Amino acid sequence: MKSLVGTGIDSLWMERPFNPPAYRIMKFVILGFDGPEGQMKRKLHRSAHLASLEPLNKAGKVILAGPFTDQTGSLIIIDVDSLDEAKRIATNDPYTVHEIFERVEVHPFEQVLPFSSPR
Repeated sequence: MKSLVGTGIDSLWMERPFNPPAYRIMKFVILGFDGPEGQMKRKLHRSAHLASLEPLNKAGKVILAGPFTDQTGSLIIIDVDSLDEAKRIATNDPYTVHEIFERVEVHPFEQVLPFSSPR
């Protein structure tokens, strides 16, 4: 494995203060994997899907969201209070309800880069 020492990367890490876990913001990743008819159904339910995310977006809780360009599914990263809430959002999403997503995964995610300020 190539060492990063002496490349300038090590000094970048040393200049940044370490945020203890109490100050880290937990996010959640929703991965939706399209079923065989996902692309066709996606067009029919896109407006409802976006409308379901809009309240979160207005509240500043959608970090990023969008489809994979290889047409295999979508990635949504949200900042909500709990894994249960993230799972509820994923379960109630119109793309899940209308089976655009044949499989959905929800994972806790700790953002390391870019550096962010504590809440």
